[in-house]
Formats: sequence, C-alpha cells, structure tokens
Amino acid sequence: MLTYQVVGVIEGSDDPMSATMTPLKFLAINLSVGATGVLVVLLLARMSQVPWRTLVSWPRAFDMRRLVRYLLVAALLVGAGLGVVALFAPESPGWTAFGVSGTTVAMLVIVLFTTPLQAAGEELMCRSAVLPAAASWVRSVRPALAVGIVASGLTFAVIHGSADPWLFGYYLLLGICTGLMAVISGGVEAPVAFHVANNVITTTVNTLMADGAAFSIDRSTDTGDASLLILAAVNIGMVVFVWVRERRERIMR
Repeated sequence: MLTYQVVGVIEGSDDPMSATMTPLKFLAINLSVGATGVLVVLLLARMSQVPWRTLVSWPRAFDMRRLVRYLLVAALLVGAGLGVVALFAPESPGWTAFGVSGTTVAMLVIVLFTTPLQAAGEELMCRSAVLPAAASWVRSVRPALAVGIVASGLTFAVIHGSADPWLFGYYLLLGICTGLMAVISGGVEAPVAFHVANNVITTTVNTLMADGAAFSIDRSTDTGDASLLILAAVNIGMVVFVWVRERRERIMR
C-alpha cells in the first residue's frame, strides 16, 4: 500500500490505486511483495524458533533441480492453457491488440526480472508461513494439513482483493492447488515454479496484447467468467503431475 502511494506521488497520479499498471507501479508491486515474503518467513522462523529452511522445504533440503524441472512443466501447461483461452474465449482476458511501445518494453523487462520475485514472495507468504502457522492450530496431522491448505488458499484469494465470484473462486483454487503441491513434494519448489510460470507468461501475454499501452488488472465484480475453468484445469493438471512425479521418486528410492 505504501509503495502504491509513493508511486502515485512520483507519477502525479490522481488515483494511485487505479487498475492501470504503469511500469513504475508494477515494479513497486513486485519488489514489495517479494520483500514481504522473505520478511514473513523470517518473522515466523523467529516466533516459532525453527530454522527458516524448514519453512521452505522439509524434511529434505531445498532442491534447485526440482525447481527447474517443475518450472519447465508449468510453463508448458500454462502456455497450453492460455492457447486454449485464446482459441475459445479471446475476449475474456481483456486483450485488445498486439502492440509494442516504450511502455511495452519497460513492462517486459520488469516482468522478466521482478515478477519471479513477486510470485515467489506470495508463495513464501501463503505456503511457507500461513500454511504451517494455521496447521499448528490442530494437533492431528491430516486435519492440520487440511486446515493449513484451506487457510493459505483463503488468504491467497483474499489478498488479491476480488469481489467477483469467478475470480475469487479461481484464486482460492490456485491457492489450494499450490498448497497441495507444497505438501505433496515437501517443499515450495513446485508451487513457486508454477506461480512463476503462471505470472510471467500471463503478464507477458497481457503486456503484448495491450496495443502498446499499460494493461489493467481489474478484479471488480463481473470481470471473471467461465473461461477461468480452463486455467483451473491447468492448476489441477500441475497438482496431478507433481503427485505422479513425487510418487515415482519415492518408489525409486
């Protein structure tokens, strides 16, 4: 919220909370969310007196190869999902026309270098912090996991601030799916990989299809529709892939 206000002052905007994403506003969002994710994990580690690494992966160590592997698969799934949307519901994402301008180039640079930080920050907040914190309210393991996954999913949906039932439901599903990925794989590599691929690819397409202007992120009522079911299927497909991959790896051990 603070970075939004600062950007509004710098840009001389009458409404810094508007849905239009200028390059500076988008940069501020990405960096602030990424920093928040790190701070939340460090705070929870301090409060619960556990090593911060255990909030990132447990009981194994963080695995970069796992992250890269899941990133490649997630990119294919997200790309396929957007292709289906473009084919059957091209009006739903709010695309206008392909165009490249100085704004487009600036946005693409920011997307490439800072959107992964934003996506990882949201996963650290919701999956590395909210999920285990909420799960600690329940003693039995399976109910605790259910509470943690649902609580982190609801938190993820709420912080995206959408009053539209389609969008809220989609964000809730995305949050639950990435929570399942984290639990199944024992770490945040899979959810971070999926979230990064989803945000980078989607934002890149939105930028290129804004006819050279800054695109808008409108989450008000009546902005979502049934085309989100296509993207929901992509989320579920990623969960299935993670489950199959992790199960195969356990069998091979």
